[in-house]
Amino acid sequence: MNIIRVPVEVSARHVHLSQKDLERLFGKGYHLHADHPLSQPGQFAARETVSVIKGKKKLEHMRIVGPVRPNSQVELARTDALHLGFDPQVHVSGSLAHTPSIVLKGPRGSVKLLKGVIIPQRHIHASPLAAKKAGLKDRAIVSLKLEGPRALTFHNVIVRVHPTFSWHCHIDTDEGNAAGIKRKGSAVIVK
Repeated sequence: MNIIRVPVEVSARHVHLSQKDLERLFGKGYHLHADHPLSQPGQFAARETVSVIKGKKKLEHMRIVGPVRPNSQVELARTDALHLGFDPQVHVSGSLAHTPSIVLKGPRGSVKLLKGVIIPQRHIHASPLAAKKAGLKDRAIVSLKLEGPRALTFHNVIVRVHPTFSWHCHIDTDEGNAAGIKRKGSAVIVK
């Protein structure tokens, strides 16, 4: 049997912004400033943060991930969402139909997103070559076995294939905590 390993990263709660929403939060003509690069080529954790507000509850200093996107979205772990008082569904990043609204507050203004709050589906980023080597196709669903003192298997992991993607799996902080992973680990794909 061919063992396929994939690096696993814990992706903490974060916000993706459209240019229009970025400017409403930070000012006209504003551009994000990279704090450090992320594992996916061209993506970075920005220096900028926003507050995420639902009614009287909020999460402050939520990191923005750049570059800007066509649509703004907020990615939370279920624990974060429960803190804010609601329980959004699990969605593939970018799939925002039928998702809850939320308010974002920046230093120059606020934005009410009419939709865009998700718990991201755990996923594997793969280039076409990496996917082919692993015998995987775009949108395939696999299971991942994480090893270690808190070993467990995650099911319903979606494979996302794109020429700009780098071979990594992303799980949220709740999932990382359950598996005993602080930031990075590795897993074996079980098809």
